[in-house]
Amino acid sequence: MTSAKLPEQCETMTEVRAGVDQVDRELVALLVRRFGYMDAAARIKAERTAVRDEARKAEVLDNVGREAAAAGLEPDRVRAVWNELVEQSIAYETVRWDRLRAAG
Repeated sequence: MTSAKLPEQCETMTEVRAGVDQVDRELVALLVRRFGYMDAAARIKAERTAVRDEARKAEVLDNVGREAAAAGLEPDRVRAVWNELVEQSIAYETVRWDRLRAAG
């Protein structure tokens, strides 16, 4: 598979879409890794109530907001995406936590 053109090199919508598709594949691979950390958290946390950690959620959102701003993106838009990612991560981790305890 050849690499897609960088955004500034694109001259057609076909090239733009190829780039978006490549980024989406890369993002899925990163999400697999991120959710692997949720598996680890579910295994490590002794109490189910520890799965939702609002202070940590706020820290994550603040971190990505700062990173977004430094990269020239709109922090609020990126924070909104990450809010959903964190909520889905919490839901996933909760299911994993329950399954691990039911199996043992």
